[in-house]
Amino acid sequence: MNMEDCNVTTPLPHRAGSGAGLNPVSLKEKIGYALGDAAAGGITWKVMSIAFPLFFTNVFGLTVADTATLMLVARMFDVVTDPLMGSLADRTQSRWGTYRPWLIFGAIPLGLIFALLLYTPDFGPVGKRVYAYTLYLLMMAIYTAVNVPYGSLLGVMTADDNEKNQFSSFRMVGAYAMGFITLLSFPYLQKLVGGSEQHQYAVLGASLGAVATIMTLACGLLTKERLKPVRAEKFSFKPFADLFKNKPWIYLTLIGICTNFFNGFRYAVAGYLMEYCLHGDVTVSGLIINYTVFMTFGEVTCMIFGGLSPKFTEWVGSKRKAFSIAAIICAITSVAFFFVPMDPAYIWVLIAIVILTSIGVGLYSPLLWSMYADVADYATEKNGTSSTGLIFSSGTMAQKFGTAISGSLVALLLGIAGFYSGTDANGQTVVTITDMESVRSMTWALFSIFPAIIVLIMLWLLYKYPIKK
Repeated sequence: MNMEDCNVTTPLPHRAGSGAGLNPVSLKEKIGYALGDAAAGGITWKVMSIAFPLFFTNVFGLTVADTATLMLVARMFDVVTDPLMGSLADRTQSRWGTYRPWLIFGAIPLGLIFALLLYTPDFGPVGKRVYAYTLYLLMMAIYTAVNVPYGSLLGVMTADDNEKNQFSSFRMVGAYAMGFITLLSFPYLQKLVGGSEQHQYAVLGASLGAVATIMTLACGLLTKERLKPVRAEKFSFKPFADLFKNKPWIYLTLIGICTNFFNGFRYAVAGYLMEYCLHGDVTVSGLIINYTVFMTFGEVTCMIFGGLSPKFTEWVGSKRKAFSIAAIICAITSVAFFFVPMDPAYIWVLIAIVILTSIGVGLYSPLLWSMYADVADYATEKNGTSSTGLIFSSGTMAQKFGTAISGSLVALLLGIAGFYSGTDANGQTVVTITDMESVRSMTWALFSIFPAIIVLIMLWLLYKYPIKK
């Protein structure tokens, strides 16, 4: 289907029958689509979520205040760039389609900037601050330029709701499978690289960035756009205004922010939890359990149950009901984690709870993106023109907003509890803790009680969400 032929007179996207039609959706294409989130969600965003807070304070040498402010500034930046990117993607016309060219040509910048962000320059406090802010904002911009069109692809690859769920499920499995590989291998790769922690992160950043580039490029080349978005004739702010009249979009965006707050608190604080609550890495029968491996058990669980999510949804009877059950699982297990003693002897109990929590996360994660496709269809039918990219951009914005704000809050709350970090006059990273027990208690609550409260809010929003599919 030549996307250059689209114009304002094009009828609504074809929705009849199977989304495959004369161009059946192959397994290769589903795997190709999964590679997009394996790169974005399984490598770049996973490392940014779980490693960056600890990396910036304990390795790079930013202060807690600088780390928190950096993430807040980036979020304000994303509030503008994400919806603009969605609107721009909707209007793109090229030989490669509407959304795919952004993946094809954004792949190399994505991997390169990610690698540079994990490099620690030999600068003083001011130089490090400027470097971190510049590279982090660039990373957010290129992530937006790639991931918003990637999410929007789901709206134009097929019209069939079941196949949308399958694509969404493949996406989640790809993200969690690659996240599992990334997090599990991280401490062993660090050991293999050797040298200082700064050197280890720089080498791993370059290596993982190269893998992310290859996967993103493959996703752009292996997928197809079968449906024609109904384009507005020229740029207008009307689609932005229409969003705030779209009740399903408002509730789903708030739900998306909550899901990423839930994950964001847990990922951002995991490194501090292992370091200060469990006294560093735990070695059991030769297995090194550091903060990345600790969360890896959840990744493989999410991968399995992300794949089972379509069948679970079919069995339950609706997306909203399946999402609610999964969220309740997350709330119960998060509270249970809080009551386990802060002792390395209980490491397998803690891991077991992480696994149980991840069952819920794995079940609801594919549903979120499938529900965005429902909202995009609702908006097209109501407004007469497609705003698929704009609507999916809000999903990406919710992802980055929830993850980064939670990371920022983690840094601020740990600072209030007595955790301080920075760079001395010689450029060396310095960490000081004035009240260890307060820091330990805050860390434990940030991994358990705070996420549980977020789930309760999410359940109320799900109850109010109006689309009943």
